[in-house]
Amino acid sequence: MKYVNLGNSGLKVSQICLGSWHLPRSNERDEYGVLKVDVEETKKAIKIAFDHGMNFIDTANRYHGAMSPVDFNHLGNAEKVLGEVLKDYDRESFVIATKVGGQMAPWMNGQGLSRKHIFWQIRESLKRLKLEYVDVYLIHVPDKETPPLETLTALNDLIKIGKVHYIGSSNLSPEEIVSFMELSKEYKLNGFVTIQEVYNLINRTIEFSKIPLARKYNFTIMAYSPLAQGLLSEKYLKGIPEGSRATYSTGFRETVTKRDLRAIEELSEFAKEKGISLPQLAIAWILSKQRNLGVNIVPIIGVSSSQQLVENLQALEISLSEDEIRRIEEIASRMKL
Repeated sequence: MKYVNLGNSGLKVSQICLGSWHLPRSNERDEYGVLKVDVEETKKAIKIAFDHGMNFIDTANRYHGAMSPVDFNHLGNAEKVLGEVLKDYDRESFVIATKVGGQMAPWMNGQGLSRKHIFWQIRESLKRLKLEYVDVYLIHVPDKETPPLETLTALNDLIKIGKVHYIGSSNLSPEEIVSFMELSKEYKLNGFVTIQEVYNLINRTIEFSKIPLARKYNFTIMAYSPLAQGLLSEKYLKGIPEGSRATYSTGFRETVTKRDLRAIEELSEFAKEKGISLPQLAIAWILSKQRNLGVNIVPIIGVSSSQQLVENLQALEISLSEDEIRRIEEIASRMKL
């Protein structure tokens, strides 16, 4: 395993992070008719991650692990599953990231980035995760009704009392990120060490909007959806497979066009010629972009099975030449999510 520092901190994280938005699904349904997360298969995946030196795990208070969107009856399930699995490991062997800001209850103050909501949700996340602290706490969504200084001060107070070690953001606008970072300088507070953003061969928007900020403030990019929600995994070339994200993620099915599928086939052929899989190619491409972009990028990978994790981790050993990168990007440019 390779490791990088998380932003300008001394915290070292594995070059690939295990995500929990999508976890292995079982065939069993709960009392609401929703498929459960396969806890035993998740245990196998985390054991493989641990054995390969993978120490970075990402989750969020809103994640279920096997459904999207998530209703109030299923919020926090991914944290609960991780709490059940990780209790068998030494706490200090993992770096755990979770998030705050999304709606967690129907009442007033049930969402947002107020001091009240943040302090409530860190307590709830720690209960579900069975932890005394989280390593990285990220703002999950913007909150335009709460002053940024209130949010930043609350997060810093969590650092002071030992509930959180580092902070970051996800899905904020460039202007919002700058506002938080400049406030941290002005008031001598801890700023973000990482920003979590969608980044893959198809969606490269952050190269123009947020990578420059990552260089300026020395952020590590936590890249979610590195396989474009499975589109870069060949699974959709023959239709919608049972159990895939397209069967439960609202709107994803409609994003796959014939033009996309032709490009995916061409990328798949390119990967086969190189003796690797399309997911390995997609992850290796992200890792290769660190050189040209001048920032650390940690892909967050979700898995449907433990075996899938083994395959994806092999991307760490793949080297892509500049000519190969240009060819891959030319093919991928024909697709739009």
